[in-house]
Amino acid sequence: MHEREKLISLWFDMWIKQKDYGINKIFAEDVIYTESWGPKYENIETVKHWFDEWNTRGKVIVWKINQFFHKENQTIVEWYFKNEMNNGVIEEFDGISLIEWTRDNKIKSLKEFGCNINNYNPYQNSDEPKFRNENINWL
Repeated sequence: MHEREKLISLWFDMWIKQKDYGINKIFAEDVIYTESWGPKYENIETVKHWFDEWNTRGKVIVWKINQFFHKENQTIVEWYFKNEMNNGVIEEFDGISLIEWTRDNKIKSLKEFGCNINNYNPYQNSDEPKFRNENINWL
């Protein structure tokens, strides 16, 4: 379990530092990586390209791990994420990653799930729900 946590921490740290410290150590050649808002990368070369290209357009400011859950060949990571794009757009949300491992402790599959941090109670002032009128494009 400790080795898997180190690999996940390395992946998050690589985003903060904008430097590839070993994508080949972390992911299987045929990895499938799905972001919470839809994009899907279906091999290690595409993951590498995405990492390199994305880091020309923005910077991850925070990607903090809150906790890990392990069961057999799977890990769930709960985290908080914040980035700033070169155009000034800032995104932040809570999330989890559902990870499936190969026998040699490489990530075979990773699916991210996001959760809006701007929470509210839609029943605070009424028995009828009052929802915010806002576009959420990363869920």
